[in-house]
Amino acid sequence: MPRLGTRKLYYLLKAEFEELGIKIGRDAFFDFLRTEHLLVRPKKNYRKTTDSKHWLKKYPNLVKQLQVSRAEEVFVSDITYLRSSQRTHYLSLVTDAYSRRIMGYYLSDDLSADSVVKALRMALGKRIGTKVLIHHSDRGLQYCSAVYQKELHCHLVKPSMTDADGDCYQNAIAERINGILKQEFLIETCQTGKELEVLVKESIETYNNCRPHLSLDMKTPNATHEKACESNFTGSD
Repeated sequence: MPRLGTRKLYYLLKAEFEELGIKIGRDAFFDFLRTEHLLVRPKKNYRKTTDSKHWLKKYPNLVKQLQVSRAEEVFVSDITYLRSSQRTHYLSLVTDAYSRRIMGYYLSDDLSADSVVKALRMALGKRIGTKVLIHHSDRGLQYCSAVYQKELHCHLVKPSMTDADGDCYQNAIAERINGILKQEFLIETCQTGKELEVLVKESIETYNNCRPHLSLDMKTPNATHEKACESNFTGSD
């Protein structure tokens, strides 16, 4: 995790500092990294991958006023682009809104619905419970397509989409996960798509299992998801 934020890095190193008798607080740690020119500067990079100007049916926003309270209550999906030396590739992600765990992903060379639905199938295959699940996304062509909506319908998943104004905050969790992967993990340019596939897989495993989240009280997505599932899915659904 070469671009891990300072607060998370301090959290991971604090026990080792104490074991070694190093007395340093969080603010002093910030100052030390700043002196050594080791603070991470955020990268700004944006490319639109959403085409919402189409005739396919759009669905209402079911999560605008919803307070997500359990794992596998809401899955959020989004697509982001990645580059190799060969070409531009597209990474489809499906994330659990409660635990921030990436449940499904697929790297492709195009923006076809058939490619995007593969990430959804992976995510649905990892579900533990059978309680009501909402799938939230933007109003992109891929998510409105017949093949994608058929997959949701077959698994009794309710579709939800951002409103017509395209406010990015209406799918903020998905956008945030995209940013974390691109700014903290996928920072090297791979030569081929195959190399990029390996890097994506390793990055998502590290993100799910090792990276603490401020919003999760410094727990990892996998730990949060597993704990939530133990309490939510013990006994009958």
